[in-house]
Amino acid sequence: MPGPKLLRSRGELIATVLAGSWRRSVPPLHISADALADIASHLIRLGVGGLAWRRLRASGASTCPAAFELRQAYRLQTLEARLHERRVVQAVSLLRAAGVEPLLAKGWAAARLYPEPGLRPYGDIDLWVRPDQHPVAVAALGGPAGQCCRVDLHDRFAELELTWQEVYERSRLERLGEVQVRVLASEDHLGLLCIHMLGHGAWRPVWLCDIAAAVESLPEDFDWARCLRGHPRHAQWITCAIGLARRLLRARCDGGPPDRPLPRWLLAALLRQWGRHEHYMTTPSMAFVLRHPTRTLKALRLRWPNPIQATVGVGGPFNSLPRLPFQIGECLVRTLRFARQLPNLIHGKSFA
Repeated sequence: MPGPKLLRSRGELIATVLAGSWRRSVPPLHISADALADIASHLIRLGVGGLAWRRLRASGASTCPAAFELRQAYRLQTLEARLHERRVVQAVSLLRAAGVEPLLAKGWAAARLYPEPGLRPYGDIDLWVRPDQHPVAVAALGGPAGQCCRVDLHDRFAELELTWQEVYERSRLERLGEVQVRVLASEDHLGLLCIHMLGHGAWRPVWLCDIAAAVESLPEDFDWARCLRGHPRHAQWITCAIGLARRLLRARCDGGPPDRPLPRWLLAALLRQWGRHEHYMTTPSMAFVLRHPTRTLKALRLRWPNPIQATVGVGGPFNSLPRLPFQIGECLVRTLRFARQLPNLIHGKSFA
């Protein structure tokens, strides 16, 4: 297993590769072929192969074998982006036909701020619907056509501490193909991107690139007071996430919150996380692990919350105090949650 120094060094190299990669005009990347070969497959696994290729195109390293892998990842992401857009259109059309008006966040809402479609990978389609319409939305997407869309359906904006109506009233329509897709206001979407990234331990570098692209694409009437409203701790989290984009990816955030020093553990935790080859979100579920006991220790190790995820999970502040108490607290919460799910696991149902 790589040590903390090696993980951090790999994370720093990834940050160097990604700095400014979302912009229309990017500087060439000066990196040795050996260094690129060491992290190319890792960049692809993390979903930033397309962004890395964009920086390499103008550099002398763009002809090496590792660069070819990144170029292929970019081409694949370009194809997948078109398929994803079709699925978004289909999902929105199915919901509207059932009388449900969905809100889209993350995914395409973040990717549309990039200059090329192949720069950002996609997973599920994150759609939010009114709580009272959730059963109707589930039914509308329950058929073969809806299931092909791979929708992750939500009915609460827990990260934002805002009601559906508050978010909906500020939302706006953006054209995607032949339909208008409703997306969050810039203030709400930036807050969601920041807290979502931190809540998942910032393990995917593309999430920080999303934040960097968002802060460099803010409209002139962007209201920082509205973005940072609510619980002061949430405002602190958002400010720290933007600070990470500034510090690691050189994002420009003119007129934004002051660029204050970040806790040392925050930068170290993020870079070590980026340097790891595995994450529990990309490994078999605990339901599978329980049936293969030899994998238990590794599964538990991967599920030990990193300092970022633990702090957000228990609602803690991003200060200079040690993170171990937060990690223990988050681990206890997860253990209790898992214990409640254990009867379902025993009877064959699957949980992560």
